[in-house]
Amino acid sequence: MTPVIEAEEHKALRAAVAALGKRYGRDYIARTVAEGRHPAELWSEAGKLGYLGVNLPEEYGGGGGGIAELSIVLEELGAAGSPLLMLVVSPAICGTVISRFGTEEQKRAWLPGLADGTRLMAFGITEPDAGSNSHRITTTARRDGADWLLTGRKVFISGVDMADAVLIVGRTEDARTGRLKPCLFIVPTDAEGFQRHPIDMELNAAEKQFELVLDDVRLPADALVGDEDAGLLQLFAGLNPERVMTAAFAIGMGRYALSKAVEYARDRTVWKAPIGAHQAIAHPLAQAHIDLELARLMMQKAAHLYDAGDDIGAGEAANMAKYAAGEACVKAVDQAVHTLGGNGLTREFGLASLITAARVARIAPVSREMILNYVSHQTLGLPKSY
Repeated sequence: MTPVIEAEEHKALRAAVAALGKRYGRDYIARTVAEGRHPAELWSEAGKLGYLGVNLPEEYGGGGGGIAELSIVLEELGAAGSPLLMLVVSPAICGTVISRFGTEEQKRAWLPGLADGTRLMAFGITEPDAGSNSHRITTTARRDGADWLLTGRKVFISGVDMADAVLIVGRTEDARTGRLKPCLFIVPTDAEGFQRHPIDMELNAAEKQFELVLDDVRLPADALVGDEDAGLLQLFAGLNPERVMTAAFAIGMGRYALSKAVEYARDRTVWKAPIGAHQAIAHPLAQAHIDLELARLMMQKAAHLYDAGDDIGAGEAANMAKYAAGEACVKAVDQAVHTLGGNGLTREFGLASLITAARVARIAPVSREMILNYVSHQTLGLPKSY
């Protein structure tokens, strides 16, 4: 499934990461989940090999690439059955925001560790009463002398137990208008007033979900990332890579499920020929492959636009890529399980757990319905109903 439009260095990166993922595989991830621990060994090795920071600037220990390269890393690990969800968060969102808008001190403090995997950062935007409407965020920061005091709640924040800090989306008051505007703060997870509570999820994953309570968390002035008056620009600088990387996560998962189904369909013989010879089995698998390839093309377009500095064009393409990849992933997983029949629900084949996991790409970080709203309003120029 290597596309012909990729440069040679991208093909080489894809092959190298695929080899790393194959050495760990689905059994490794399943074992870490069963043992209630993090995929620390894979994360550490990926960091040492330069894969975690492939998108970060070279002067801070990164690979000097972009989201195009980082999406290849996540896709290939996923296709091997060993995806690292925190790639979406730590280097893609937080690393990108800090590298684009952070101070020199923030870059030196965080980017080398994010690049080599020795430090990890989570991202906090979703709130109990805000959901997809970021304009309803109520986490607020107010000045107290030279410091900031941050108060609010966040939910469904991934990997907080692994993180050294969380990049929190809050709001500050505009002194000129009195209106609240979004701002980004680096909040250490050991800060006084910072509380985390695990959310009991049906989804079994190595990366846990948390609710955060911020009770007058005192932060120094330099915890603010970038310009206090450029919050939306900085916020979407992180959200577009998040959508591209979610697409990579979904495409990798879909490829893994499809490969298992194809292998099974080649070998499984009930009558005279393998079941894959029958079009009722073969055609849906072929359709799943086509859908994944089309989603990948849109993902590559979105990554290219973002890396080229076209934030507006990247916004449209990233949303489309995330939508297409989520749909393709769900269909591929469903068809894979269906192809295996009863075996598709056993632990031996490891596909049943993907039925739930595949839905993540439809729901997070933004629902498919909100993406359809975005396309209908921003692309087609249709009026809003809200």
